[in-house]
Amino acid sequence: MVDEEAVLKSLRTVLDPDLKLDIVTLGMIKDLKIEGRKVSFNLELTTPACPFNKEIEESARRAVQSVPGVAEVEMRVSARVWSARPSAAGFNELSNVKNVIAVASGKGGVGKTTVSINLACSLALAGAKVGLVDADIYGPMIPKIVNIVQAPRLIANNRVDPARIMLGIKVMSLGLFVDDNTAVIWRGPLVASAVKQLLTEAAWGEVDYLVVDLPPGTGDASLTLAQTIPLTGVLVVSTPQAAAAVIAAKALRMFRRLGISVLGVVENMSHYVCPSCGAASPIFGESAVEKMAEELDIPVLGRIPLIPDVSVNYDKGLPIVMADPSSPASKALQEMARNVAARISILAHQSKAKAE
Repeated sequence: MVDEEAVLKSLRTVLDPDLKLDIVTLGMIKDLKIEGRKVSFNLELTTPACPFNKEIEESARRAVQSVPGVAEVEMRVSARVWSARPSAAGFNELSNVKNVIAVASGKGGVGKTTVSINLACSLALAGAKVGLVDADIYGPMIPKIVNIVQAPRLIANNRVDPARIMLGIKVMSLGLFVDDNTAVIWRGPLVASAVKQLLTEAAWGEVDYLVVDLPPGTGDASLTLAQTIPLTGVLVVSTPQAAAAVIAAKALRMFRRLGISVLGVVENMSHYVCPSCGAASPIFGESAVEKMAEELDIPVLGRIPLIPDVSVNYDKGLPIVMADPSSPASKALQEMARNVAARISILAHQSKAKAE
């Protein structure tokens, strides 16, 4: 017979690289059974998008195989996304939403919507349940960029069933309810109310990650979201130029003053990749984002190259991670999504540790 304690002791040597704790202590080993020389268990990962999932799986299997007497290992792998956001008291509509990620920028034109859509798609590709909110009231672009598979519809209790796009992602946007040619001419209170309605009047159901694409700057939409909706954290997008980095830093400081966790910064259009030879060129010169991130003590979670295929495929209604998963931009965006998921798992663990 294989000793159960010996199996657990061996599994305790496997550490989660992000959380710096062993997988037994983290509660990732479920339903451990020993039948003669066969060991079976379920490895429950903290997120399907963790960058170290394969490493953890392989290490766990090797650890059990190394236990004396073990002849067969049956390991089932699943993932249960941890929630890292404060309680949604007063927002029953969001009670089944585990994490709300705000994607912000100091200025327009830095590719915030590009990052938001591809972040949502990358998380969904990994197996997570994802929602996407277009909170840019004056310029809602998400409905124009993605193919809507199912339009939003009114359901019971005056709730709205969100639209569906590829991968089953649920979407809410003012652009789904306002004609394309109609300009939205609203003052601050109406903007704030619209953002809140997009989030709280939708029947989201179970969602692991709700990505909210904010308008640029630090105006009413950003303040409403930060002050009324329990957020997991904010991801700030910037381009390499010093002017963009300075303005992005202002947005970061605003969210910090409001008590919102900053997940990190993403440098979009980091460099140009030649489609012919693959050479990378820093067309905007030396990046100022790295220095800004270091001064504010936040991680750079992704550096997204500038390639023409991103906009070309947008015109076809396909985010680049769906249109060409092997492109340099897709790989960088997928890595960014894994880094975001890892940061959220770390915040969730820290929150759980404080509660205990």
